[in-house]
Amino acid sequence: MGQLDGRLAIVTGAGQGVGQGIAFALASEGAAVAVLGRTAAKLEETCREIRRRGGKAHAVAGDAHDRDDIERMVKESALALGGVDILVNNANMHSKGMGPLLSIADEDLVQSFIAGPVSTLRFMKACYPHMKARGRGDIINLVTSAMVRWDARNYGLYASYKQAVRSLTRAAACEWAVDGIRALNVAPHATSPALKRWSETNPAEAAEFVKSIPAGRIGDCEQDIGRGVVGLLSRDLAYLTGATIPLDGGQAYFG
Repeated sequence: MGQLDGRLAIVTGAGQGVGQGIAFALASEGAAVAVLGRTAAKLEETCREIRRRGGKAHAVAGDAHDRDDIERMVKESALALGGVDILVNNANMHSKGMGPLLSIADEDLVQSFIAGPVSTLRFMKACYPHMKARGRGDIINLVTSAMVRWDARNYGLYASYKQAVRSLTRAAACEWAVDGIRALNVAPHATSPALKRWSETNPAEAAEFVKSIPAGRIGDCEQDIGRGVVGLLSRDLAYLTGATIPLDGGQAYFG
């Protein structure tokens, strides 16, 4: 018996990295998982591994930043799974969201907010009726410790659109609790492909970054982040909603 037996989950950006790690962890605890992302081959690879382990998975390819595609992907997922009662919003980052404020182009400012709070809310709204119909729901939105970073230089845009996601999560927790729906933010550090690329490009800064983590290491996508999300979805934490949970080895201070 798994902790999530009978649960029906959507995980966006599940073809690799943190999203894939979360999908693996949810499936290992009995959830049926719709894995969403842009690249069908990566999604199928995630599904194959879940099935190899004895889990249930369904791949849905599409653009997680396009309104019509979001509606389609949620509908297809709900049809394949028989409903939706868990949403993990992981695909909410724009690739050009970093850098000094004076270097930020208008189009990157707009695209960052579309990739972040706009698309996050679209997924939340698309999943809401399915969750309400099942009488329960859990929303996990991925944010970042850059929101409270000690040195905000070069992180202004990234932190700001993640802060907007954080505020939407809090509002959903307050507005949708009456429908049995919880909403939480998770701020992870994990060995994702994006972090690996950054570390290879900025080795000195990456070394200092690791030194600033009390646990002394960057987390594993499945064991540290995915299993952490499983814990947040357990019935033991059913009274927890609207909060931001750092899964980062003790680095961030959200006080």
